[in-house]
Amino acid sequence: MAEHVVSVPFPAVPKKKREQVVHTQEQYGLRPEASEFPMMLVLSFVYPCNALCPHCPYTNSNIRDTYKDAPYMSEEIFKKIADESGPHGAYLRISGGGEPMLHPRSWELLVYAKSMGCKVGLITNGSCFTERNSRLLLEAGVDMIEFSVDACDEKTYDVVRKGLKWERLLKNARRMLAMRDNLRSTSKIIASGVDQKGVDIEAVERFWRDEMGVDNFIKRKFLTWGVNTSLDSSRSADPAAYLNTDEVPCPFIFERLNIDSRGNVMVCGYDISANTSMGIVGKQSIRDIWHGEGFRFYREKHLANRGSEILMCASCPDWKYRSWQHNYWKVVDNAETVRQQKMSKLSEHDDFQTPSME
Repeated sequence: MAEHVVSVPFPAVPKKKREQVVHTQEQYGLRPEASEFPMMLVLSFVYPCNALCPHCPYTNSNIRDTYKDAPYMSEEIFKKIADESGPHGAYLRISGGGEPMLHPRSWELLVYAKSMGCKVGLITNGSCFTERNSRLLLEAGVDMIEFSVDACDEKTYDVVRKGLKWERLLKNARRMLAMRDNLRSTSKIIASGVDQKGVDIEAVERFWRDEMGVDNFIKRKFLTWGVNTSLDSSRSADPAAYLNTDEVPCPFIFERLNIDSRGNVMVCGYDISANTSMGIVGKQSIRDIWHGEGFRFYREKHLANRGSEILMCASCPDWKYRSWQHNYWKVVDNAETVRQQKMSKLSEHDDFQTPSME
């Protein structure tokens, strides 16, 4: 069934309301790249975690307990997703309620997805990398490896990434960067941090860009994720909104969908406890779900400036922090530019050697 919501005019936010970084655009609807298939599939790949980060919605809720029957996405579900997504070159965003590299078959499944033509973006705390699995991911060309760091010193890290070791993070990140350069891998390596009180996010960015040498850095808003968590918005160090939700539809329903470890498709990333179900992987094709009545309902409401009539959207505290322009795709492009510059410089020095991995 063809999706009839494609691109319709929508009132632009007056320039005086815009920040220096543009978050809106002149028209809204399915992006051309998402007209047939979602650009991104955000996968709740695992729920167990080896950290207790105070800003994490899973640390501050009982959602992990509700997934005891499916703590890890099964090989069957993952491969169905990869098989359908590969021909479209869609991004599989590997995240979830825990640390993805704790999955018993993590690197094997990510390599499989690459072999099927998917783009793969891994979000990780970086604690579980070894020389072997790092090499396998880089040789496979995993498109983006994002270290969630939130700190530039051990004292802060012990608070915001409780349960993890600062020196292990630095060792694993340095090895990944050095190995990427030595292999001339196409993988982009970036870092990210949540802009929260108690963290000097500008210093964190400087450290990871300048001292560690990552390809890009993402400054994330502190999100509260709604009624399913105990997170308090007062902990945000930058509460300024990106969008005026009375005027601008949420971009997520026009470019991406979320799939939990059971194969259930949720309407968006805000619904981390899976209260919505757009369809089930395996019972329906992802393309049919993307063009189904569920997504059509949400898109038409938002395009008509009636998204707030939907209970879940009306209660979403994070809609205002979505952006149509300052988004993952911009991060990818900027990181690729930096990676290519680094590879060009390295090619001028034939004597480049990877630092010791020991």
